[in-house]
Amino acid sequence: MTSSTVLVAHPGSELYGSDRVLLDSVIGLVHSGERVVVTLPEGGPLQDALHAAGAEVVVAPAFVLRKRLMRPAGWGELVRTGWNGARAAWTLLSGTRPATLYVSTITLPLWPLLGRLRRVPVVLHVHEGEASAGRLTKAVLYAPALAANRILVNSSFSSAVMTSTYGRLGSRAEVVLNAVPGPPSPSAPREEISDGLRVLFVGRLSPRKGADLAVEAVRLLDERGIRTTLDIVGSTFEGYEPYEESLREAIESSGLGDRVTLHGFQTDIWGFLDRADVLVVPSRLDEPFGNTAVEGILAARPVIASDTSGLREATDGIRTAWRVTPDSASAIADALVDVAERWPDVRGQVEESRSIAAERHSPQRYQTRVAELVTNPTGRR
Repeated sequence: MTSSTVLVAHPGSELYGSDRVLLDSVIGLVHSGERVVVTLPEGGPLQDALHAAGAEVVVAPAFVLRKRLMRPAGWGELVRTGWNGARAAWTLLSGTRPATLYVSTITLPLWPLLGRLRRVPVVLHVHEGEASAGRLTKAVLYAPALAANRILVNSSFSSAVMTSTYGRLGSRAEVVLNAVPGPPSPSAPREEISDGLRVLFVGRLSPRKGADLAVEAVRLLDERGIRTTLDIVGSTFEGYEPYEESLREAIESSGLGDRVTLHGFQTDIWGFLDRADVLVVPSRLDEPFGNTAVEGILAARPVIASDTSGLREATDGIRTAWRVTPDSASAIADALVDVAERWPDVRGQVEESRSIAAERHSPQRYQTRVAELVTNPTGRR
């Protein structure tokens, strides 16, 4: 192989936040003239998108760090997938002989280590910011970053969490704000909302992301006599199926079956945002960034987001973004009422907010910058 091959390792094949960011990274590398080989642990919609972008895709076993593997019941799977993932990674490094290894997220801990063993420059892209984790957990999570020549970080918050664990990583790190493509032609918000607010939640179905808080906020508004509908777009990680069941039970027991709809995972969210009046991002815990919040802003919709971590960065300076107390359905309900009461003003401000977000998160600028950093991982190439 030529010296212009970039081997990319990514932990999934869906099209959620980090998956879409990875796709933009690959597009930038392909446009810069690199041969890009991406390895995924499974097939899925990301695989098709990567092919369309001009990358080669290899589906191979991978060791992906999941919380369930940290429990004694998961140790057998941890050893098995670790061994299989290490063998597959070593084979790929031997077969592609890349000039650079680009590892997407810290949930692939073996890749940076194996890359350095093979004397391949390693670029690690950190999308995580686990500030609430214990010191030992963070030490384990961020240890693979010590093997990276260069580290890209998606927010100042994520960078601060990482360097609070290993201060020496600061000299290798650079914050590169996520690329967030907007809809081709965003529609203006509805002029009248007399029939009630149409609320949208987009994201993983898990306690962390807080879809249940959105459901509870709709119930609280119902008690106040304020009619609201809620669309939930997203699916669970493997192992979180009981959470989805509890969500469905809560909807039915609250008598909201005709007003709250679960749509499952959807590749294209713009149609849902087009029909929505407001997007809620009710994360309970720290978020390294807030791609979904930015997507709502780019779709010319007001956003209600938890006042925490990376979500603050995502909504900074945005007049049509409401920040609310995390883990509080009543705070979300109050913010929804405030949005409705100020609707004429909100409609007049969404275009300004959209312009700010479009400038910050330009895919073209992101793609160019990532290509520059990945193809020059040591600053000398």
